[in-house]
Amino acid sequence: MTAVEMVGWATAAIFALVAAFQVALAAGAPWGRAAWGGAHEGTLPGRLRFGSAVSALTLLGMALIVLAGAGVIGSGDSTLVTVLMWVVVAFAAFSTLANLASRSPLERAVFGPISIALLAGSLVVAIAG
Repeated sequence: MTAVEMVGWATAAIFALVAAFQVALAAGAPWGRAAWGGAHEGTLPGRLRFGSAVSALTLLGMALIVLAGAGVIGSGDSTLVTVLMWVVVAFAAFSTLANLASRSPLERAVFGPISIALLAGSLVVAIAG
């Protein structure tokens, strides 16, 4: 396994873990203060639970894109995969800024570093591709 493949697997695993967190939120887990700016203690309202479900699907899609970009799925050298990898990098950069600027101390403390890891991993895979 190459270094880029290892980074791809690690980054995809982190995306999948965050997706699992979003699935739990969508299912009614009482972790509202750790997500969506921390404005909702306990279970999220319906619209944010729906947003968490959509977010989970998006995050899983990004995990697959990272695996494709790392060459784990397919060759990773298509123009579409390259473009999508840079979309993932842009999303990870925006997510990092949003999490570090969150009003929720818990979101900043937990998802700030996670977002930085996702940004670093996706950037490595995008540059290597």
